[in-house]
Amino acid sequence: MTPKSAAAKARATVYGYPRQGQNRELKKAIEGYWKGRVTADTLRATAAELRRSNWRQLDDAGVHEVPTGDFSYYDHVLDTTVMVGAIPERHRAAVTADPLDGYFAMARGTQEVAPLEMTKWFDTNYHYLVPELGPGTVFTADSGKQVAELTEALAQRLTARPVLIGPVTYLLLAKPAPGVAADFEPLTLLDRLLPVYAEVLADLRAAGAEWVQLDEPALVQDRTPAELNAAERAYRALGALTDRPKVLIASYFDRLGDALPVLAKAPVEGLALDFTETAAANLDALAAVGGLPGKRLVAGVVNGRNIWINDLQKSLSTLGTLLGLADRVDVAASCSLLHVPLDTNTERDIDPQILRWLAFSKQKTAEIVTLAKGLARGIHTVSGELAANRADLASRAGSPITRDRAVRARTEAVTDADTRRSQPYAERSAAQRAHLRLPLLPTTTIGSFPQTGELRAARADLRAGRIGTAGYEERIEVEIQEVISFQEKTGIDVLVHGEPERNDMVQYFAEQLTGYLATQHGWVQSYGTRYVRPPILAGDISRPGPMTVRWTTYAQSLTGRPVKGMLTGPVTMLAWSFVRDDQPLGDTARQVALALRDEVNDLEAAGTSVIQVDEPALREALPLRAADRAGYLLWATEAFRLTTAGIRPDTQIHTHMCYAEFGDIVRAIDDLDADVISLEAARSHMQVARELAAHGYPREAGPGVYDIHSPRVPSAGETAGLLRTGLEAIPAERLWVNPDCGLKTRAWPETRASLENLVAAARTVRGELPVS
Repeated sequence: MTPKSAAAKARATVYGYPRQGQNRELKKAIEGYWKGRVTADTLRATAAELRRSNWRQLDDAGVHEVPTGDFSYYDHVLDTTVMVGAIPERHRAAVTADPLDGYFAMARGTQEVAPLEMTKWFDTNYHYLVPELGPGTVFTADSGKQVAELTEALAQRLTARPVLIGPVTYLLLAKPAPGVAADFEPLTLLDRLLPVYAEVLADLRAAGAEWVQLDEPALVQDRTPAELNAAERAYRALGALTDRPKVLIASYFDRLGDALPVLAKAPVEGLALDFTETAAANLDALAAVGGLPGKRLVAGVVNGRNIWINDLQKSLSTLGTLLGLADRVDVAASCSLLHVPLDTNTERDIDPQILRWLAFSKQKTAEIVTLAKGLARGIHTVSGELAANRADLASRAGSPITRDRAVRARTEAVTDADTRRSQPYAERSAAQRAHLRLPLLPTTTIGSFPQTGELRAARADLRAGRIGTAGYEERIEVEIQEVISFQEKTGIDVLVHGEPERNDMVQYFAEQLTGYLATQHGWVQSYGTRYVRPPILAGDISRPGPMTVRWTTYAQSLTGRPVKGMLTGPVTMLAWSFVRDDQPLGDTARQVALALRDEVNDLEAAGTSVIQVDEPALREALPLRAADRAGYLLWATEAFRLTTAGIRPDTQIHTHMCYAEFGDIVRAIDDLDADVISLEAARSHMQVARELAAHGYPREAGPGVYDIHSPRVPSAGETAGLLRTGLEAIPAERLWVNPDCGLKTRAWPETRASLENLVAAARTVRGELPVS
């Protein structure tokens, strides 16, 4: 196949699309169903209409092949668990009684049954539900969802490609089920799982699928020879099937490395690769293995994870190079568009000049279609689009918004001394104990409390002009009074003000810092029905004035107990934003850290003795390849210390992390030099406490004992049991008692009951400790 004829075949496609709808219709329907206000049939009808709308948008834009099966009520990994029949034993009765309610029980739990563990999807802020497997797991095929959604698309006369998580990635994402030995390797179940995939592929072929996409993003991570051998065996077996559609193996988020020759040689018909900056090495690596003769290559040249416009000319150059490496080259985003908002055209508050620099899902789809057209028909056919793109890129590069001389001068003046506390931890700890006078197993929460309907209504009234700033602030004060009063009555030792003034833990700060932009409709799924609007970090960062001091000091005025100041850390401010791509991340992190340092210093000056700087994204943003991690952790931990190092020894610095695998970063957690860390641990049964102990972590820690992402209320006895497990790893003088995460998404009744049980459990276990 010559490059010219390969180009003539070029088509546009995507791997996945945002699920929620323009106005988050899916979220509203699902939460309505949970509350009994929406029927199952209405929920299904809403979901079907959203799928049809997505496919229509893609088809109208000129996408030649739409994805199916990427839509989910909660999580696509959970959908895969259902597809392969790997239902945990504790959920089987619920799933049998009602598959939809059983599905949500696996996701959220019930009062009687705990949900599946949840953690981050590679290095994104999307959370998936972890499969639980063991030697006794029996897989059974259930292709109903995948076949039904393919049938819907084909009924609209669309060319459709079902998208499934591949068998190797599914097993590599799994964990040993409760009660199974910790050293059990789910990948040993591969030969048992492959016949189920064979059955699903056959069902999809019978339903009319020409191609099926099997996503294997786990193979962009460092993999052992045994794991690569498993991938080779898996695709040799699936490729040998006679009753199947054509198979496209997809990878994204990074370079494939040693897995590339394995997949290139697999007896399947296509391979999808990421060719954006993070994975640019895929281009040379593909050439080194001789390309994909006789196969289809789907080239991910449009960044599916950030919101900046594509450099179309640069992407066309990459695509031109790829033409000689495959029988057919198609154009796509680097990954599913699930990770970006839907449409820039709904944004009314962003400067039109800046809006030209942004591309959400609809705009990225248009870029993909333009690139495919230019590749297939010649650059002259897209000359207008290329000229407009060059102008937009030049507009951003030359804009004064992106550079602030004062910020850059301050950043360049930072020294190593600015990132070190004045005394070592042992001396600080003694000073803090004398100052705070807390009991053993002190109780606290992570920061946020439930956001009531009255509070949300007040915020909406303020935006609409129905109330003024004074009226809104009175509502905030009432909320803080109620939160402080509840905590005092419950007996919590270190209080929080509840964060009623905050719409989101990143957006709240971004709206008060220079260099950030906020969207009105830029919703992105974080997990389940939880959607966030990541702000856009467009220019140099500074803090015009205090952001949290007023509300923290007001809360402290209501109580004699310590109230924590609450901030979001620099790495999380980057990771949960759409960050600028025109300078190194470390430089941007240092700018954010200096702005937050000013806030920390102002909180201390106002009398705040405990300050929590949350870094839940520290593990999430860890590069997928080990070779890239040292450099990241160096600037990430330095940025945290730069934020917190300028205070007195007796001021206690807390940090918080949640829903990630912490074993990979225990040393980095130590390098943060925080005095106390709180971590998610309830769903993983205190695994992180054991990891900290194995590392010899010397500081105080609060592994969570209350899973806040489930509506169930853990009993005092259950919570006490988790505390006792924590004490097996962390001594009482260094163990805190707290929930897994903030309580913003929970309702007040379950929050009250859970925290009352938490305090009761702490008192019970405290009473069991030997008298010193």
